[in-house]
Amino acid sequence: MEVDMIFKIAAIGIIVAVLNQLLIRSGREEQAMMTTLAGLIVVLSMIITQISSLFDNIKNLFSL
Repeated sequence: MEVDMIFKIAAIGIIVAVLNQLLIRSGREEQAMMTTLAGLIVVLSMIITQISSLFDNIKNLFSL
C-alpha cells in the first residue's frame, strides 16, 4: 500500500467527520448518517482495488 493511499483515506475520514458533526449539530441526523455511509463506501472501494491487486501479485508470485 502506498503512502498516498493512506493520506487519501485519512483525508476522506477527516472530511466525513467534520461534515458529520456539522450535520448533527444542525439537526440533520439522517443526512449525517448518509454522509458517513458514503465515505465508508468510497474508502472500501479504494481498499478493494488494492486487495485485488495484492491477490493478483500473490497468484503471480506462486504461479497459480
